[in-house]
Amino acid sequence: MNRKQKIMLMRIIISALLMIVLSFADVAGAIRFILYMIPYLIVGYDILLKAAKGIIRGHVFDECFLMAIATVGAVALAIYSRSGDYTEAVAVMLFYQIGELFQNYAVGKSRRNITQLMDIRPDYANIEHDGKLEKTDPDDVAVGSIIVVQPGEKVPIDGIVVQGSSSLDTSALTGESVPRNIKEGDEIISGSVNMTGVLRIRTEKEFGDSTVSKILDLVENASSRKSRSENFISRFARVYTPAVCIAALVLALLPPAASLIIGNPARWDVWIYRALTFLVISCPCALVISIPLSFFAGIGGASNAGILVKGSNYLEALSKTKVVVFDKTGTLTKGVFEVNAIHHGTIDDAKIIEYAAIAECASSHPIAKSLQRAYGKDIDRGRAENIREISGGGIIASVDGHSIACGNEKLMRDIGIEPIPCHSAGTIIHIAIDGEYSGHIVISDELKPNSAKAVRALKSAGVDKTVMLTGDVHTVAESVASQLGIDVVYSELLPADKVDKVEELLSAKQPDAMLAFVGDGINDAPVLGRADIGIAMGAMGSDAAIEAADVVLMDDDPLKVMKAIRISRKCMRIVHQNIVFAIGIKLICLVLGALGFADMWLAIFADVGVMIIAVLNAIRALFVKKL
Repeated sequence: MNRKQKIMLMRIIISALLMIVLSFADVAGAIRFILYMIPYLIVGYDILLKAAKGIIRGHVFDECFLMAIATVGAVALAIYSRSGDYTEAVAVMLFYQIGELFQNYAVGKSRRNITQLMDIRPDYANIEHDGKLEKTDPDDVAVGSIIVVQPGEKVPIDGIVVQGSSSLDTSALTGESVPRNIKEGDEIISGSVNMTGVLRIRTEKEFGDSTVSKILDLVENASSRKSRSENFISRFARVYTPAVCIAALVLALLPPAASLIIGNPARWDVWIYRALTFLVISCPCALVISIPLSFFAGIGGASNAGILVKGSNYLEALSKTKVVVFDKTGTLTKGVFEVNAIHHGTIDDAKIIEYAAIAECASSHPIAKSLQRAYGKDIDRGRAENIREISGGGIIASVDGHSIACGNEKLMRDIGIEPIPCHSAGTIIHIAIDGEYSGHIVISDELKPNSAKAVRALKSAGVDKTVMLTGDVHTVAESVASQLGIDVVYSELLPADKVDKVEELLSAKQPDAMLAFVGDGINDAPVLGRADIGIAMGAMGSDAAIEAADVVLMDDDPLKVMKAIRISRKCMRIVHQNIVFAIGIKLICLVLGALGFADMWLAIFADVGVMIIAVLNAIRALFVKKL
């Protein structure tokens, strides 16, 4: 509890004690009025000041105005009737402030929880000077500096490990407790915690461009992107508050005026009391507070699970997801290609791999990397000359004076060679040496352990269609789709073709249904931007992922897609519950108040009680571990 909350608590306690004492005091008249005004002003002076400032600034219709009018009116009625009963006025203000205190504490607690869940901001970076470590502000560390991270410390800036090995706790980033082992030469991202060995890291980015800064900025700015539900509540409050003020005025004046006209005068104080009760009941606090809090808590709970949502509008859209489109490589598969077999080789298999690896030495494509790993030796780039990359085909190069063509069936036919078809599932690299077909290499990508489970989970949760888009050949794509239970597969697509397919799927879906595209966040940026919801997965530390996607999964587990949807649906259930509950109770109590069946005590429940229940319900969105 902060200082401001402690002061408010003391005001509430003092006011309550004075009320109890005064209930036993045998005083009347002006002295009774003055004595009751002491606890009233102690607990409510700030509400009265806010109401006065609102009137001066032209912002009349808010909860402070409603409370001020209702309580001052109750005091005026007690003076008018000479009853000396000022208890209700003090009680209304007292319980309203109790509700405000509880609300502030609950909101503050949810913010602190989210801050703790996202407690990844490093306080300092260690720079070594003359054998001693000096703590430096991460903002002051230049790119290319060597920083030292000791066991128990946070990694402050993205970089490369130049010395040491250790285990990292990445739970704040990924939501998973399994440590990640790291060694010399590995990339390391900020926000993770070093658990065991001392690491020396060469920084690759400035602190402001590091993963930790981007994530914190994303979470802090998520509230600026409001959902339709939040916008509805904002519009509702702007119309609702002046409407109930006018209704209360009509309730206070119209019935007694009508009674006077027909010759049966009614008591004005009775109808004014009903109008004041009506005002207290009508306060929209529960809606105005609990709905944004629900989304804030939902985004915080998702962050704790390693799912970064850029705004409540995307959280709301996720709950309506009916079509999920997956990229294949790196999303449903590990993206680590390995050479599995060589078929129909006319020369030694090792020689085929050697020629293919050297011909592909200038390429950074995963297929080329797999060939280089299979070769297993340092590649002498000087052996390769006249390297030409054939778009959509492969590589043609001269290796040790031999003409090497390395690529798909199309490339073989383009150079006048008929390839031998392969019936194995995988990427097939055909090799021709000096114009003669020399065999083909089978390279395959392994499925992620949870891919099939993720697809089943989506279908069981009501997702109507799962689609896979890939640039891989048709046989490989069909094999993967069959193993995973994907409904529709489109293969041999270029990046632009993927955008076209997503456009087709968007035009074919129901208007209220949402389409989510799940990709690696780097190569799929155009599609991530075009889908209703772009989800980047396996993109820990990827600038492209954080920039292009609406939702970023901080590890590469496909099951997190389903978890993100479940979190969004839980959040929306809570939002709808609070809307129905708050508006429903308000309407019932407003009718009872207008008819004279509700007094100020019921009004206090309709305002403070409903607000407390709605806030408690909203905080449930923070807890998502078991989803």
